[in-house]
Amino acid sequence: QVQLVESGGGLVQAGGSLRLSCATSRNIFSSYSMGWYRQGPGKQRELVATITPVGRTNYGDPVKGRFTISRDNAKNMVYLQMNSLKPEDTAVYYCNARSYTYDYWGQGTQVTVSS
Repeated sequence: QVQLVESGGGLVQAGGSLRLSCATSRNIFSSYSMGWYRQGPGKQRELVATITPVGRTNYGDPVKGRFTISRDNAKNMVYLQMNSLKPEDTAVYYCNARSYTYDYWGQGTQVTVSS
């Protein structure tokens, strides 16, 4: 079992920045892809960013060039740096850990971007 706990959400003005953090209960980065997903009001959950065990990253089209996913192996942490935020980035952001066998989700953290 893996626990994921997100933090760092909040209210920010358009054009601002936030950094989300995801704390994992143990070091799983060698065997799990880590990711951030989001679900906006009335929308389906969508991919934000992922990072594989070998460090390959992938981003959803709406956030390319603005968001950066990273991880700290020593601290068992995954981060999402979000710059140039837009009102359409408003959503609950979820941390995800996925292997061939397991799929874990955090509880989510709310990000609200005001215009």
